[in-house]
Amino acid sequence: MGYYFHNEHAVSVKTQDINTVLKTVANRYIGQNPPFGVSYYAYQKNGIRQDKHYRFVFDFQDLYPLAGLESSVYAWSKLWSDEDMTMAFEISCFGPVIIYCNGERVYKPNVLLERRSDLSATFSVQLKKGWNNFVLRFIRTNTGCGGILGAISSRNRPQSFIVPSLEREGQRGWLYTLPLKEPLNKLPEPGMTEEETGLCWYPLRDWLPEEETMGQMKRMYSLRKGCYAIAWTRLFAEKNGEYSIRGSNTGNVQFYIDDKLIYSSEKSGEFEFKINLKYGHYNVLVINQCGNTDWGFKADCFYENKSISFINPLNVKGTDEKWIYAGPFSLPVNIEPGIIYSADRPLDGAGRKVFWRLDKPHTVIRPYNDNKLFGHWNYPLGVTLYGIIEAGRFTGDNSLIEYAAKHVEICTRFFEYALWERDRYGAASMHNLLSTISTLDDCGSFGSVMLEASGELTGDDYARIADYIADFIKNKLHRLPDGTFYRVNPEHLLMDETIWADDLYMSVPFLCRYYRLTGRQEFIDDAARQLILYHKYLYRSDKKIMSHVYDVKHRKATEVSWGRGNGWVAFSYSELLKFLPEEHELRGELLKNFNELCEGYLALQDEKGLWHQVLTDHQSYPESSCTSMFACAFARGVRNSWLENHEKYIEAVLRAWRGLCNEAIDKDGNVYGICRGSGFSFSEDYYKNDLGWLLNDTHGTGIVLLAGVEYGKLLDWLSNGGKQYV
Repeated sequence: MGYYFHNEHAVSVKTQDINTVLKTVANRYIGQNPPFGVSYYAYQKNGIRQDKHYRFVFDFQDLYPLAGLESSVYAWSKLWSDEDMTMAFEISCFGPVIIYCNGERVYKPNVLLERRSDLSATFSVQLKKGWNNFVLRFIRTNTGCGGILGAISSRNRPQSFIVPSLEREGQRGWLYTLPLKEPLNKLPEPGMTEEETGLCWYPLRDWLPEEETMGQMKRMYSLRKGCYAIAWTRLFAEKNGEYSIRGSNTGNVQFYIDDKLIYSSEKSGEFEFKINLKYGHYNVLVINQCGNTDWGFKADCFYENKSISFINPLNVKGTDEKWIYAGPFSLPVNIEPGIIYSADRPLDGAGRKVFWRLDKPHTVIRPYNDNKLFGHWNYPLGVTLYGIIEAGRFTGDNSLIEYAAKHVEICTRFFEYALWERDRYGAASMHNLLSTISTLDDCGSFGSVMLEASGELTGDDYARIADYIADFIKNKLHRLPDGTFYRVNPEHLLMDETIWADDLYMSVPFLCRYYRLTGRQEFIDDAARQLILYHKYLYRSDKKIMSHVYDVKHRKATEVSWGRGNGWVAFSYSELLKFLPEEHELRGELLKNFNELCEGYLALQDEKGLWHQVLTDHQSYPESSCTSMFACAFARGVRNSWLENHEKYIEAVLRAWRGLCNEAIDKDGNVYGICRGSGFSFSEDYYKNDLGWLLNDTHGTGIVLLAGVEYGKLLDWLSNGGKQYV
C-alpha cells in the first residue's frame, strides 16, 4: 500500500510511457474543466453595489435618510453551492443586522459591533447543496442602517448572489425594500413572485407608465441629437426561404443581417421588407438615429405569415428580453460588426465608453465567468496552464496547447472591459484580481504564462496587460530600501511586512518573459537581483535550503523550510537561467547559489524519490508540487550545465519521476499530495499538521506536468549523448 492509494491504482502499473502519462493527467484536468465561455447576466446598476474588496455595501442610511428609528429594511438574494459546506463570512455593521439563511438566523451582532462600522466580525453559515436563501434585516438606529457583507477573501473568490424572485430570477444582485415600520412575519422564499411576498421590491423592474409611451431609445438614452444607438438580436431560420420583417420606427433606421445592410429608411413610420435566408442563425443589427421628439423601433419576423421569435444574442440570464442595446454613439454611423458581436470590450460611445444593456430601468448586461477554473486568472492557474502548454509541445498534442490558449484568451479579451467596469461599478465582474492588482500573486504567475502562450493568441491585448503588470512591479510594488520585494498588507496582518519565498515565482518568470518581449534590460536585472536578495534573507546555510518567510517587523526568518516554498525558489532559478545573458554580472553568483541549494535539496530526497511537506521532516506527508519543482530544476540544471556533478542529479530526477508515478499519480490521471494554499508560521507544526494536502489542486497539477516534460527531455538528452535538448 502506497501513501495515498493502493499500488495497483498507480499510473505506473498501466504505463511507463511518458507521453501517455502526460496526456492522462492533462486530459483529466481538461475533462473536469471544459472550455465553456463566459455567461452574461442582467444587473441593475442602481441596486446594491460591491466595493473594491468585492463585498456588498448596504448603505440604507444614505438611501433612506428620513427612515424612522426602529424601522427595518430587508435585502433578499440567493447563493448556489455545489455541495453541503460551511462558508465563512465577514460583516461590518452600520446598525443592528440580523441575517437569515434558509429561514434560520445565522448572525446578529453584539452591542459593540452594531455601532462600530470600523470593526468587522466573522461568522459561519452551513450551506446546503443547491440554492441557499439569504434574507438580511437592517434596523435603523441613531448609529445608522446597513452594513458591508462578504465572504472571507471575497476579492479572491467573489460570491455570485442571484435575485431570487420569479420575475427576475437569474439576475445578479439583491432586492431590497422600503423602510418597514414592523418586522416581517414571514420571510420571502426563492421562487416566490414579488407580489406573493406582499412587498414592493427595489430596484424597480418596470418602466413608469409615461416612459412606456416613449420609443425604447428615448427612455433609455433620452433625446440625443446627432447620436444613434444599436440594437442587436438573433434570428433562427428553420427553413430556406423568404422571411418578412415588419414594424415601425421613429428616427432614421437601418437593418443589418450579420454584416450586410438589408434595409434603410430616413422616414419615421411603418415598414416591411423581405429577405431570403438559408437554414441557420443570423445576427440582426438595427441602427436607430435620434429623431426630433422621439426615437425607437418595433420589429417582428414572419415566415409564411408564421411569427418567428427573435433570440437574445448573448443568452442573457435574468431576463426574457430578446433585444439588447448599446449607445448612444456620435454620428456619422461607424460600426464594425466583428467588434460589436464579440461583446468583450466597451464600445466608443458619445463622450464615454458604453456597453450593452436591456430595455429595463437601469438594467445593464455584465459578463461573468461561471466556470470553476476555466478562463479565470490567478497564480496557481498560471502554473497549471504552463504545464499543459509544455505537455502539449513535448507530446506534439496541439489540442492541449489550444485549450491553454483559449483559457488565456478569455482573460486577455476581457481585460479592457474589466478596467472600465471596475471604475464604473466599483468592482469588475471579471478579472477580480488583475483589475485590483495589489500583490505579485495577482499578476506575475499568470502574466508569465500569458507571455509564454502569446504566440498562440489572436490580437495583441496580452502586450497591454504585460505593460500594466510591468508598471506595477517596477513602480508600485512595495520594496525594502535595498530593493527587495516584500508584502505590505495591513488588512491581512499575517502577511503584513513579510518576504515570502513564493514571491520569487510570482515575479521572476514574468520579468524574464517581459525582458524577452521588450528587450528592456532592467527587468532581467531586477529578476536576477531578487534571487540574490531573497538568498540573503531566507537562506539557511546550515542546511543549504531556504526558510519559507522572513518577518520584516521581527527581523527574523522562520527557519522553517516548507516544501513548496523551496520548490518555488529552485524552479525560479531554472526559469531565470534560461533567459539570463551569459555575460550578466550576477550570473556567477546565481550559479553558485543554485548549486548550493540543489545540494541541500538533494540531501533531503526520501527513499521513494519524493520530498516532503516539511523538507527536514520525513514524517510529514510526501508533497507532489515540491517534488515536481525540484525534479524540474535538477533536469534543467543538468541539460544546461548549470549543475556540477551531473550523475547524482540525473539519478535524482529519475527517482523523483518514478516516485510520482508510483505514489502520487493514479491511473485516471489524478494527482495526490498537493499542499493547499498556505499561510506561514514560525512553527513546523503548522505546515505538518494544519496545512493539509488536496487532490488535483491547481497548485500542483501543472507542476507535475512540467516535471514529466523535463524528465522526458532529460531522457532525450541522455539518448543523444548529453547534447542540448531543443
